[in-house]
Amino acid sequence: MPVVNIFYGSYCGAEEVIRQVREKTGYEFLDDDALITETGRRYDVDESKMRKALSGKASIFNKFTHERERCLAYLKRVMADLLGPEDLLISGMSSLLLPPGISHVLNVCIIAEMKYRVAVARRKENIAEKEAARRIHKEDEGLVVLVEQLLSHRDPWAAEFYDMVLPMGKVTETEAAGMICDHLKSSVLTVSQSSLRAVSDFALAAEVNLKLTKEGHDVGVTAKNGVVTMEINKNVLILSALEDELKKIALSVPGVVNALTRVGPGYYQSDVYRKFDFDLPLPSKVLLVDDEREFVETLSERLQMRDYSSAVVYGGEEALSIVEEDEPEVMILDLKMPGIDGIEVLRRVKEKHPDVEVIVLTGHGSEEIAKLCLEMGACAYLEKPADIEKLTRTMQEAYERVKARKKSAG
Repeated sequence: MPVVNIFYGSYCGAEEVIRQVREKTGYEFLDDDALITETGRRYDVDESKMRKALSGKASIFNKFTHERERCLAYLKRVMADLLGPEDLLISGMSSLLLPPGISHVLNVCIIAEMKYRVAVARRKENIAEKEAARRIHKEDEGLVVLVEQLLSHRDPWAAEFYDMVLPMGKVTETEAAGMICDHLKSSVLTVSQSSLRAVSDFALAAEVNLKLTKEGHDVGVTAKNGVVTMEINKNVLILSALEDELKKIALSVPGVVNALTRVGPGYYQSDVYRKFDFDLPLPSKVLLVDDEREFVETLSERLQMRDYSSAVVYGGEEALSIVEEDEPEVMILDLKMPGIDGIEVLRRVKEKHPDVEVIVLTGHGSEEIAKLCLEMGACAYLEKPADIEKLTRTMQEAYERVKARKKSAG
């Protein structure tokens, strides 16, 4: 029997549809949790990072760490190994990892109108209508980001991606499950040599993609009959040099008979291709916190010119939110800011995230404030205007302490 691949929106009753399909077919079941667990077991990847990647959420540091791309590459590689010719039901965000063109896979989308979803959310969560709509919109925003990353499209529900789109509220869960099972009998979904070849191509593309990602590259990868094509979607200063490097890496993967490159539509945009070097002995998660926008943006640019990957926020509240979502390695913190000031940010960060190295950089300090900051856990206290050499030296010393803690903990 064919593989069933089900993508769905929240609060659509999809879980019950899936339960009934599993019961009717006896299929093996692979959802996000199972895929993440297996990937973590094989590659020792942090499960929380994979969940974030599948949710469509990206860290503010992602353009420097390529964390989301690496997580998705690992997940695709394991998915390729688990995908066989039959008796498998895939559901959740993981369903988006499969490429089009595998003809024995039945791609299903379960969705409903917003009014129906809000009503289900209100009943299930016991929340007000406004809160229900807010939650659904937030989850859908993550899906848009993930679909754009995986399929270069901004509509998660676009009918072109699916063989069946089931509108819940217009059909019942039982009717939807019956329709899926009926479609599995179609001769169009018969396992064939060409569909098995497509599975092999998916596995090969996933292996090449994983190797490229480990080398710090971010390109789209497809394969057909052993020929791998890599699509570059960011502007490159020396295109031929990048193409040569990509081809060399791809051709080192067993099973690749030829490697091609092409530029995609994103190549003509302003974003510049940046290979990430995982071996640089520099922090990749530096958070700059300062309400003086011109100053902090200029500082970030100067640091990036020196290969220090720095993200910028303009206030204490935003900084604390970022730290909760994705703990930075080093924080450079101004003191005088509207709202939550730097002293309070320092106190909360060191209280809940003591491993974050905080460098205070301020133009409104004193000996008393410097003493207070150091007593509260700041690793250094510097005054504006910042001497870039002194600042980077201080950052490097801070990062050495981060690495030492990680080494002793590991």
